[in-house]
Amino acid sequence: MTAGPCRPFTVVVVVVMVMLVCFDASFQRTTFQVCHVCEGALQNGTAVGNFCSVSSGQADGRCCIETRGLDADSIIGLDLSNCSLREVEGLNEASAAKIIDLSANRLLNFNDTVFQGFTQLQHLMLPLHLTCPGGNASWEKVEARGEIRLCDGQRDSCNQTGHMTWDCPENGLCAADGPGFFQCRCTHRHHGYKCLREGQFPLAEVLGILGGATVLVAILLWVTQRRKAKSV
Repeated sequence: MTAGPCRPFTVVVVVVMVMLVCFDASFQRTTFQVCHVCEGALQNGTAVGNFCSVSSGQADGRCCIETRGLDADSIIGLDLSNCSLREVEGLNEASAAKIIDLSANRLLNFNDTVFQGFTQLQHLMLPLHLTCPGGNASWEKVEARGEIRLCDGQRDSCNQTGHMTWDCPENGLCAADGPGFFQCRCTHRHHGYKCLREGQFPLAEVLGILGGATVLVAILLWVTQRRKAKSV
């Protein structure tokens, strides 16, 4: 008596179950660790809290989460003030934030790269002894207010002296990448190292090769497993 005919059905059931789990997970809100770095919840009357109310966001721990549009379920506000922080790191989850409050912390210093990629950041609050990332030239307005340093209105790094398009390869254009940072992106119909290759990136060919390799590996594994099963 063999169980061979049942195997395809079992495989189909397993695949369907995995797909259902993945489908269900896609509709579950992402849990951001940075929102729970310190205790407490986002408070009304604070800079980030007021911003969240005006933006119709939803509070999650110390974060304000976007609920509408293309940026839905992303962090648009982060309040880590008075969290007894001594260093700043691991803020990548909040790279879409428009306002971040790090005031009232005993921060010794931080590397500007912490905010690399934060292209939408417009309001940053720091302890007074720290400087704004990228320097004052990266912000429209920098001021001291009590024990807080305010960095308002992030400037486009590509429009600052020394960060113009001519810093990029011949077929590349400058694109802002956070306060004081920029990156070079290839123009249309150019790609590769220093944008030297002309024509569109061969996406179909690459996907075809990867897909074919995946199928071959799957077949080899299937044949190997069948041989082991027969030997048993």
